[in-house]
Amino acid sequence: MIVGKDIPLPWWEKYTLTIEEASLYFGIGEKTLRRFIKEHQNEDFIIYNGTKIQIKRKVFEKFIDEKLTVM
Repeated sequence: MIVGKDIPLPWWEKYTLTIEEASLYFGIGEKTLRRFIKEHQNEDFIIYNGTKIQIKRKVFEKFIDEKLTVM
C-alpha cells in the first residue's frame, strides 16, 4: 500500500472531472461549460468541493446524451 502519494488516475477511471478535464473530455469550451453549470447548479452531475467544481463523469455523460444541445 502506498501512503502519502498521489497517484494520478486516467480520466476513464475517475469518478469526477474538473472543469478543465471535462472541457477536454467532452469537447465543450471551458467558458461554455462554466456558464452551463451556473445555469444548472442543482443538477445531480455537479459536486462542490469548497469553491472547486467537480463533474460526475458518468452522470454528466447520461445528461448530455439526453440533450440535443449544450449552450
